[in-house]
Amino acid sequence: MPLSPQYIRLFRQQYLSTIKTSPFSKPEAEKILRYGAPVGSVIEHHYELDRCMDRLQELMVEMEGRGEVLAAGTVVTADRLTHSSGRFDRPWHAPAGGLWMAMAWPDTLLPEFSRLLPFAAGLACCRAIRSYRLDACLKWVNDVLVADKKIAGILCQTVLSPWGDRYHLIGLGLNINNRSFPDNLQVSAISMGGQLGGELDLSEVAARLLAELTWAIGLLCYDEECMLQEQQPCGQGRASLLLQAWQDLCDTAGRRVVYGFDVWKKPLYQAVVTGFDPCGGLIMELQDGSSITEYSGEIRYVE
Repeated sequence: MPLSPQYIRLFRQQYLSTIKTSPFSKPEAEKILRYGAPVGSVIEHHYELDRCMDRLQELMVEMEGRGEVLAAGTVVTADRLTHSSGRFDRPWHAPAGGLWMAMAWPDTLLPEFSRLLPFAAGLACCRAIRSYRLDACLKWVNDVLVADKKIAGILCQTVLSPWGDRYHLIGLGLNINNRSFPDNLQVSAISMGGQLGGELDLSEVAARLLAELTWAIGLLCYDEECMLQEQQPCGQGRASLLLQAWQDLCDTAGRRVVYGFDVWKKPLYQAVVTGFDPCGGLIMELQDGSSITEYSGEIRYVE
């Protein structure tokens, strides 16, 4: 079923009223939602694209050619992608039946907070999936798993528009009604429809995801406001509210992992994850008992 931007906007507003805002006061919750309000301000849908991120960059060029700028929170969706890829240009299986989208967010956050956008995207995606009563968990940084199988993936990139404006592009792919996977993904991928035993309304899932993104990105902006008021840099003031919420849904702590920048082609070492630092860094214990903290790269779990 093609995604309906009008339905997505309508259901997003309805779903926002159901988001759990505790332990925040009503004024705090309203401020967080205002910060995230631009999410989904524009939604462009396509039957087929190479990549949603590429279309966002085309829109930047088109808008600036008319003397305008791309609106914050602009979203591009497609029923299927023909040349989708994840980190290190790994092919991403994106047939009809899944949810494939990308969103542009202007670079208005301080660097220590803009680097947490992948955590915000992972939190939103995991919460949207869990709203269907699926036991989804996060793997550092933002892979979403169910029963240790990947149900959603996220890719974040930073690009410059022709005028030199910096944008963060957040690409999100969710396996929903697509239940058939290539041979190389049979043991590692899973879908929402397959787990629930039926087909889901793709526009409704998209609306829930955008509503959760509204909250998560708003929470990140609120974190920044609080840090500026307290005049405490990342890791020296109170703990990030966004990272606290992210850790509540992450099952990486305590796991034995293989770490690397391209962990499948060039694994660097094995370690046991002992926790996360206040800036989202992955704290691991090496085989010799020493500790190391990594802020980039990726992991895979060791069975």
